[in-house]
Amino acid sequence: MGGLLTLADIALAHLIVRVRQTIVATLGVAVGVGFFLAVSGMMVGSENDFVRTLIDSAPHIIVRDEQRTGARQPALDAWPGGAVEVRGIKPEEEVRGLKDWPAMLADARALPGAIAAPSLSGAVTVRFAGRTEPVALNGIDPRLEGKLAKIEVSLVGGRLADLEARPDGIIVTRPLADRVGAKLGDTLLVASSAGVTQRMRILALVEPDAIAGFYAGDNTAYGLLRTAQVLFARPNVVNQLHVKLADPDAADATAARLEGRWGYKWESWQERSRDLLNLLVARKVVLYAVMSAILLVASFGIYTGVSSSVADKRRDIAILRAMGFTEQDVQSIFLIEGMVVGAIGAMAGFALGTALLEAIARAPLTVQGKPLVLPLDRSAQQYMIAGAACMGAALVAAWLPARRAALVDPVDILRGAA
Repeated sequence: MGGLLTLADIALAHLIVRVRQTIVATLGVAVGVGFFLAVSGMMVGSENDFVRTLIDSAPHIIVRDEQRTGARQPALDAWPGGAVEVRGIKPEEEVRGLKDWPAMLADARALPGAIAAPSLSGAVTVRFAGRTEPVALNGIDPRLEGKLAKIEVSLVGGRLADLEARPDGIIVTRPLADRVGAKLGDTLLVASSAGVTQRMRILALVEPDAIAGFYAGDNTAYGLLRTAQVLFARPNVVNQLHVKLADPDAADATAARLEGRWGYKWESWQERSRDLLNLLVARKVVLYAVMSAILLVASFGIYTGVSSSVADKRRDIAILRAMGFTEQDVQSIFLIEGMVVGAIGAMAGFALGTALLEAIARAPLTVQGKPLVLPLDRSAQQYMIAGAACMGAALVAAWLPARRAALVDPVDILRGAA
């Protein structure tokens, strides 16, 4: 019977009369929302930064000279369904390297906004001052590789382009150089499994840098593609293609499509990081579950406030029912009380959460002597999630006592008062 304006007026009057309890309940909600935004902003921000690092630290798609499944030996298909059984055959040796790689490279480069480059990778041993270390040497095109992966930001003492001026140059990681006792400008003796030995000069060092976001591993080195082909005795051969797409999220679908066309293993960054990405999803589920539980606990103040209001206003409820207000009207009054407290608390929580995020962003943190800026997610989505969770918790907290108020029998109350 009562209009929405009338119900809202009654609900606001109840809140004003119990102003102290209303303020306490509102502050509880505000603190819950504020810390929800601060914690989720840090966690989601760090997750987004980690995913960006995965995307930038390596090509979006890497094509390798291998198949998803091993090739079936021809002798096994020589007499299909016959009475002959072949045993103990020596498997046919596969010739490694990508066949028709120029056509595959052209196909990859034909993708809108894509960059692609060939590479030849293999195992070598590096010797210096009597110390020997196994190394994975990557022969690259320095003009393109820097655009495919975030290598340049981690180089110390030189650039990738230096490899073009010095075909005998090599770029190694600092931990590898430290283990063999070498430094920038020293000459290493590099030997491959093909029996070729070559002296190579260190032109730059790859610095392990958590802030830069690129690190390939301690035993990794980079050289010129044609130098690697000479060292491995494989002229005009490449065993990898590196591809960077305009849209990293399309890497999975693009890799599957091109793999179906060419047959080799086209591995996207999502496939290489599948376990990590699944872990991030589980982490996000746990995060929002914990944060929602915190908001639910914070909304207990709303439950307490509305319950106390119902207990104190039993006679008023009876009078309203006698005046013609329905059960739904009475329930709506107390639901409005809870929702108003939740809405005001959410707005105050937004302000608190913004202040906390700003304080975290301005915190003077350093890593290895370098200033560290924490990656924070301040997107509108976080505020929408916090607001929705807050209002949902407020609705649940207010509904239980509101439902109890709607079931009050006005006749019993009025008789008891008389």
